[in-house]
Amino acid sequence: MSSDEALLERRYHVLGRNAPLFYERPVHLVSGKGVWVTDADGREYLDVYNNVPHVGHCHPHVVEAIAKQAATLNVHSRYLHETVVAYAERLTATFDSSLSSAVFTCSGTEANELALRMARYRTGGEGIIVSDFSYHGNSQTLAAVTTCFPVPEAFPRFARKVAIPDPYRDRHDRSDEELSNHFAAQVDAAVKSLQADGIKIAALLIDTVFANEGLHDPVPGYVAKAVEIVRAAGGLFISDEVQAGFGRTGDAMWGHQLSGVVPDIATLGKPMGNGHPIAGLVGPTDLIDSFGLAATYFNTFGGNPVSAAAASAMLDVLEREHLLENARNVGAYVKTGLRALADKHSIVGNVRGRGLFFGLDLVKGDADRSPATAETKRVMNLMRENGVLISRIGRHDNILKMRPPMVFAKEHADRLLATLDDALASI
Repeated sequence: MSSDEALLERRYHVLGRNAPLFYERPVHLVSGKGVWVTDADGREYLDVYNNVPHVGHCHPHVVEAIAKQAATLNVHSRYLHETVVAYAERLTATFDSSLSSAVFTCSGTEANELALRMARYRTGGEGIIVSDFSYHGNSQTLAAVTTCFPVPEAFPRFARKVAIPDPYRDRHDRSDEELSNHFAAQVDAAVKSLQADGIKIAALLIDTVFANEGLHDPVPGYVAKAVEIVRAAGGLFISDEVQAGFGRTGDAMWGHQLSGVVPDIATLGKPMGNGHPIAGLVGPTDLIDSFGLAATYFNTFGGNPVSAAAASAMLDVLEREHLLENARNVGAYVKTGLRALADKHSIVGNVRGRGLFFGLDLVKGDADRSPATAETKRVMNLMRENGVLISRIGRHDNILKMRPPMVFAKEHADRLLATLDDALASI
């Protein structure tokens, strides 16, 4: 038995056999730098998946900020601290002026759970609308409304799920206006269905780039129409920015800005501290003040000084290294390369994405564009064997998902594209 096999058996024993691992042959990582990670045998892999180290693995500026603050003071959130307040000021300044206050948590799950509590408090409603292939967290409430993989919790009476438009599969000669109207009508039907059961809508909870759903090309007007319907019924719009936020798209700091709609609450997570556990939400000051008075909400570790130092340092790097511009430029370069691969390999049905977030919809060679699920899994594992880490998403697990750290450069893109070309050619 190899050392990795032995470690895997130990993991099974203490973490359970079903704690998720990537790839048919799991990768035993021991270090990382920038867009590269290294395994226990000293082999380097190009990381084209992880958005947690948003500005690169072990960025020295973030590491230094964490170490300096950890060596000075770390306490829970019920003391005054300049770094925490300064970070909140800096963060909220990147949002619309209506989103003027922040509450910090440790995870995106906590942020979305708290956002739903606030929405229910503000509206007096209970109803939640999510997409029919989404994930927003693993608390009991959020697990129950998860629709992208099995959970033991029953889908609740207070929730409804709606389909999200995918122009590649749903166009059927319809214009953007017709497509947005068709799918917005599902939101309207969901609101009316809740009302028919005596349930008032509290919130629409979506990721506006619809990452888990498959990173579909946006349909102009859809999000705005969906939000208008929910607000007209008395509900709030919660924008989950865990995957789309912090400049990932290259064209905006936050995903919702691309839809032209300002949310009532925005939730943040994974990339916020470049791997250090910090998350949170941003919302109107009056809502956060009134909810806090009613709920006496606090989070022991959420936004502690070390976490705030990490998050502030991540913003430093994002700004100093012009990483939104990098996402825009390198993302365009990658998409051009992916389109060339689509022209070369018939299995590639659709190229999608924006900034440093892109995907390939792999399909069979039939008229129905049947999802090539098994082939997608094979490509992902071939890429791993050839030193490039990617993943897969979508209802049929047939969309290759690529979401590298924001320091991803053109030479890294060339390595990705060449390796992907070989993998597609071999299936």
